Amino acid sequence: MNGNNIDPKKINGLLEAVSKKIGVPPDKLKKELESGKFDSAISAMNKNDAAKFQQAVNNPKLVEKMMSTPQAKALYKKLSGE
Repeated sequence: MNGNNIDPKKINGLLEAVSKKIGVPPDKLKKELESGKFDSAISAMNKNDAAKFQQAVNNPKLVEKMMSTPQAKALYKKLSGE
């Protein structure tokens, strides 16, 4: 999967939605994500979800496994406009 094919409008919409949910301005959230930081996102999660997220970030094989699920592939297709 190549993230360069995703429509920027859809990314911005996703950032807006996440931003509203966690209470972090979209531009701050985007800068953090682009630099590989997830501080704002993690601080808004409950401890169990934050631990799972951190585990996924630290384990590329787990992320690869999750991204190969039919649900993840469908979401990618929707975001990329395929």
